Amino acid sequence: MKKLLITSLCLFGLAACDRNSDNFQPAAEIVPAPAPVMQEYQIEITNLTLAQPLSPIALITHDDRYRAFSIGDVASTGLEVLAEGGSNVDFLAEVDLEAGVFSTMSAAGPTFPGNTEVLNLSIEGDDVAGMMLSIVSMLINTNDAITAVQSLSIENLQPGEMMSVMSISYDSGTEANTEALGTIPGPVDGGEGFNVLRDDLEDQIRGHSGVVTVDDGMPNSILGEMHRWDNPVARITITRTL
Repeated sequence: MKKLLITSLCLFGLAACDRNSDNFQPAAEIVPAPAPVMQEYQIEITNLTLAQPLSPIALITHDDRYRAFSIGDVASTGLEVLAEGGSNVDFLAEVDLEAGVFSTMSAAGPTFPGNTEVLNLSIEGDDVAGMMLSIVSMLINTNDAITAVQSLSIENLQPGEMMSVMSISYDSGTEANTEALGTIPGPVDGGEGFNVLRDDLEDQIRGHSGVVTVDDGMPNSILGEMHRWDNPVARITITRTL
């Protein structure tokens, strides 16, 4: 009798266990989110001039809603500061507030004639659709000349592929091109940079006609023949490295 009772209890326990197991819900498996796929780009800016250092390069990633400037525009205050004094801080602060801008970057210092500035850009793969690059810099031995390339599409660039474009020069239209002593911030003069007074009668962005210089018969110019330049001003090479 005792043996039979023990057997019955065991069977009852197993049945209870089976019923409990029917209601058991295993914890949901936690699947980690996949790491973002990164795309890597190397941007090289080579100064092609003889004696025009380029101010720290300002680089902008954006979509087609943004444009740094257009011919005939009145320069923004930030662009004026960059074009007259070489600092891109105010310009990039303005750019960061614009619709369609994804990121901004600045080189650490000037790019001297014959030298190449290298900037490295990392973008999450999902963000590259419609991605464009724009680059702006000042020709430092001038009153208010800049060089730029705008809205270069990189979305179809494949790993290992590269593209190369040339930049030309523009007059920001904010400072008269007197070339006089004390008006040029570059090493040829060490003169004034940004001045809030706009004394260029055009007051609009246009293609730059170049400098005249003392060697061309402009007696008050502090610039010489070596400070002239022909377009293009810089070569920009973009390589997708990953």
